[in-house]
Amino acid sequence: MAVYEYRGLTTEGRDISGIIDADSPKTARAKLRQSGIYPTDVVEGAGEVSYGAGSSAQSDRSGRALPWLSRLRVAERVGMMEVSLMTRHLATLTGAKLPLMEALSALMDQLEKGELKRIVAGVRERVKEGSSLAMALGQYPSVFSEIYINMVRAGEASGTLDGMLLRLADYLEYQVKLRNQLVATLTYPAFMVVIGGLILLGLVTFIVPKITLIFEEVHQVLPWPTVILIAVSHFLNDYWWIILLAGVLGVFALQQYIRTPAGRIQYDRFMLRMPVVGRVTLMVAISRFTRTLSTLLTSGVPLLQALDVVRNVVQNAVLAEAIDRARQNIGEGQSLAEPLRKSGMFPPLVTHMIAVGEKSGDLEPMLVKVSEAYDNEVEAIVGTLTALLTPVMILVMGGVIGFIVMAILLPIFELSQIVR
Repeated sequence: MAVYEYRGLTTEGRDISGIIDADSPKTARAKLRQSGIYPTDVVEGAGEVSYGAGSSAQSDRSGRALPWLSRLRVAERVGMMEVSLMTRHLATLTGAKLPLMEALSALMDQLEKGELKRIVAGVRERVKEGSSLAMALGQYPSVFSEIYINMVRAGEASGTLDGMLLRLADYLEYQVKLRNQLVATLTYPAFMVVIGGLILLGLVTFIVPKITLIFEEVHQVLPWPTVILIAVSHFLNDYWWIILLAGVLGVFALQQYIRTPAGRIQYDRFMLRMPVVGRVTLMVAISRFTRTLSTLLTSGVPLLQALDVVRNVVQNAVLAEAIDRARQNIGEGQSLAEPLRKSGMFPPLVTHMIAVGEKSGDLEPMLVKVSEAYDNEVEAIVGTLTALLTPVMILVMGGVIGFIVMAILLPIFELSQIVR
């Protein structure tokens, strides 16, 4: 069966829209009429839905294109918080001992019309055809991550799907919280940099040339600050398009280079070696690694399979290589802590606590403790940097503006002395 979106009129004449499953558009129209709905548009829903991508415009039985549907899908996004809420609702429904098909149907009724509702409808149809929930979710890899699918598969295999879905919801909510904290912390400094840069650019390119034109007309020997300011102003006015083009090409070239395996490793290694930023990047990656690994192991996923999944969570090619080597060594009979220690990428605190957890049989809670410790340290460092960055930026802005004022006033003072 396929999933169809429809628009129509009820017997009372009200507009209505929704989703229905049927073998064909004709069958869908017949089912709608039986329900007291007179369809005006019936469109087959998207099968594979990409995260953040729109689908092409569909057409109804008469071949008439529906551009409104295409525009709607282009604008829609499925966020992590939406997936988290959906997961928690599904966990509640399955925990109430509802059969999976009934739980998915009830979940569709709870969701508002949108991309996620179409996805759940597609998942329900695949489950109805005999697919497992994990396999059905796997048809939408850009919405449901590998860790999501693996945990659902483990929950189905162990008969603890509701508990696994609750763990997944907690995990997704934690990831959203961490991301929002970082974004909220860095928003104000980034805003100040952008606004300050635009103000300085406006001064140098529009205001300064009009003022310095007076100095050039009197043919006076100008002080070096004024000479530098005039040169910078002329350069920006004459070659701004070269600067803009070089910036765009540079960013494009860097993106293309990073997409290559060697380029990605070089870029990630450079990021880890940067002062302060490298330390924060490493701590965030280790926090993701330990918490995700703990979640997978607690869910019953085997260690080797969990490491294969978690290597993609760290979002750093250098750390992913170290995890790959550790996975190979574990396959040969070694512990987890030893190959991580030999890689040189994981701090001694991490490898020591993992070793203690392996020896005591409490690896999962020990990994959570490592994650919490690094989360607190990241929060403290980012908070300190933010508190220091604001006065530093004010000093830098004040220094630049002071230089501009000095470069303008110095020749004015000299002219006044000559006049006297």
